[in-house]
Amino acid sequence: MNAFDFLTKDRIRPSGEGVTMMLDKGMGPNMVEDFLEISGNYVDLAKFGWGTSAVHERELIKYKIDTYISNNVVPYPGGTLFEQAYITNKFNEFLKEAQELGFGAIEISDGTVDISAVERSDIIGMVKDAGFMVLTEVGKKDPAKDHLLSPGDRVKLVEQDLESGADKVIIEAREGGKDLGIYNGKGEVKEEDMQILIDALDVNQLIWEAPQKNQQTYMILKFGPNVNLGNIAPEEVTALETMRRGLRGDTLGKVSF
Repeated sequence: MNAFDFLTKDRIRPSGEGVTMMLDKGMGPNMVEDFLEISGNYVDLAKFGWGTSAVHERELIKYKIDTYISNNVVPYPGGTLFEQAYITNKFNEFLKEAQELGFGAIEISDGTVDISAVERSDIIGMVKDAGFMVLTEVGKKDPAKDHLLSPGDRVKLVEQDLESGADKVIIEAREGGKDLGIYNGKGEVKEEDMQILIDALDVNQLIWEAPQKNQQTYMILKFGPNVNLGNIAPEEVTALETMRRGLRGDTLGKVSF
């Protein structure tokens, strides 16, 4: 039983909604265990950011993966590692290693590389057939290239990924959450761009990268406490849960579930 349980209630989440994706930038095993003890009930996906899982001992990575899975958290390697496998023609080896390590999901992205729509669809199918949860990401990591994508382009890309079998599509914002995707250079939501996306898409199929507190607040107030949010720092997961439950000034008395 939680302390002060009479002041709040558990957040009821329909299947596939209210997802919190946490960014693991190279946490040690003790840190992972401590994190899960305090915040494990409030995280669903753990992204081993960028290529961090390729610069640590294999047994250490496997231990972390097993620890996440035993706490009902789905771990997956970041999309940049997939892109490295793609450009070096090592995708099959990448997929096999991910299976042997025990990752539960794979992220398919083209943030720094170019992949045709047909090939992207084929890769999604291969990952799905291999038994993984499939996460894709829409957006470029270079702001200059990302700005070339109109909101309509993003809608089309999301629709193509979902039709190809993706379980969720991540809307790119990187770790900083500025000047990419739906955010301007100050990290504020571009309302017109956002409206085009939500008019055309089912928001329950999206994960909005929202590393900044103001972005998390915006999403919760706009879509409710069960909006899917990603790139949350480990130390912010519990704080995000309090915001989802209306236990912070930003959302107090403004959310219900």
